[in-house]
Amino acid sequence: MTGTSAGGPIKSLSLRGRVVAISQLLVIAALLASNALLVTLLQRQLVHQLDERLRTATVAAARSSDLAETPGEAAPQVRDAVERELTGDLYVAYLDADGQVEKTLRPPKESAPQLPDLDIEAVNSRKGQPFKSAAKKGDGEWRVTVARLNAAPPNSAQRQKTDGASHAGIVVAASLDPINTTIRHLGVWMLVIDSFVLVLLAVVGWFAVRAGLRPLRRIETTAAAIAAGDLSSRVPPPASTRTELGRLSAALNGMLDRIEAGDAARAATNERMRTFIADASHELRTPLFGIKGFTELYRMGGMPQRTDVDTAMNRVEREAGRLVRIVEDLLLLARLDEEDTTADAHLPLHLTPMDLRTLAVDALHDLRALAPERSVTLTGPGGGPPGGAPVLGDEARLRQVTSNLVGNAIAHTLPGTPVRIGVGTLGDRAVLELGDQGPGMSAEQAAHVFDRFYRADTARARTQTGGAGLGLSIVHSLVTAHHGRVEVDTAPGEATTFRVLLPLHPDGSDSHS
Repeated sequence: MTGTSAGGPIKSLSLRGRVVAISQLLVIAALLASNALLVTLLQRQLVHQLDERLRTATVAAARSSDLAETPGEAAPQVRDAVERELTGDLYVAYLDADGQVEKTLRPPKESAPQLPDLDIEAVNSRKGQPFKSAAKKGDGEWRVTVARLNAAPPNSAQRQKTDGASHAGIVVAASLDPINTTIRHLGVWMLVIDSFVLVLLAVVGWFAVRAGLRPLRRIETTAAAIAAGDLSSRVPPPASTRTELGRLSAALNGMLDRIEAGDAARAATNERMRTFIADASHELRTPLFGIKGFTELYRMGGMPQRTDVDTAMNRVEREAGRLVRIVEDLLLLARLDEEDTTADAHLPLHLTPMDLRTLAVDALHDLRALAPERSVTLTGPGGGPPGGAPVLGDEARLRQVTSNLVGNAIAHTLPGTPVRIGVGTLGDRAVLELGDQGPGMSAEQAAHVFDRFYRADTARARTQTGGAGLGLSIVHSLVTAHHGRVEVDTAPGEATTFRVLLPLHPDGSDSHS
């Protein structure tokens, strides 16, 4: 419960607020740790300096005791001057052999240290090392050193006369109050300075983080625009792509490019699908309506004669055949589309070595049989004598290609229009081409000539034998399945030539002559 309540305010802050708050917490922790270390080191240094002073004062005080034997009336004044010079405001006392204070040389003004038992054995055990002692009055503390004095000579009558007894030890102490007061004042000043620094860092950090997170706000704005449907929005390019925000911006723009391209592709696919469904429905509806019309006419008694029934049945048979051809073409295109988009072979090709000259000769005979009034010539690609064109292909499917090209030439040109069939090689490709002297097509029409259900009716005459507009689509798909390509060369008022290019297969050059 405590963790949740403590983490709640931080979690409710914005990213900028979190960064500033966490930075402030880290700075506070660093300042507290550094200040504590600094105060500790300073205190140790001051205590060490005080200890050195105590040691020096102890030696000086021990030597000043010998001034008692100095002859003359000025001896006490000399001793006092030496004591003031060497010991200053220190507490100095002489001890007897039992550790009792025998004489206080420099008593403090306010208090004195609370001395432990300091007999000769205790003094020897401390070995001149300073130690801490509490004050007799108040809460003060003292730093104390003790040292043993050499015993007076037994025949020293003068010492016996002057002091009445010899001193066994000496105590020198200094109050720690000045050091503690300095440390307290230093702590207060550190607190004031640290508070000022924290406030200054908070203000500067707030604006610095705000400026640093400006690219994130641009990303946020772009994301909101995209969520609203504007896929063309982009994050402004960063100054450097080597930073995290730079890489994020570049990655986001790249993702948006792909999303926009995918969305455009889906829209184009949907549009083509709607067009395809509309065209397919139209092409299928025409023969179906013909069949339905003849059957309704027969049911209503509109065919009293046997010849009328035979004529109607012939028309029904032709429309049914046309319907079957459209459906078979659509199924073939669907299987070819699956072949392009999947790894499975939905339309297996039985590839064998063959020569396109065989297909060219057969197309020549088909044209002369279907349109005997036309002039048909066999040449090489673009003219000249025909040549060999060995390929590795499915002969049945390639015959379907030539059959559709022949049917297209007959359906979309006027009777008597000359036709040329070319076969041979161009570079590393085997070529089979079929050209006519029809009215030609514009560049826009040529760009769509391989689309399904497309007919260039405005530029090319269409006879009653015209198909559904699927023949050239099948040509393109079958040639592509053979790893080749099909081209069209045309212009308004000029000849139209369809050119099939397939990979050469040298091993099949002698398979057909």
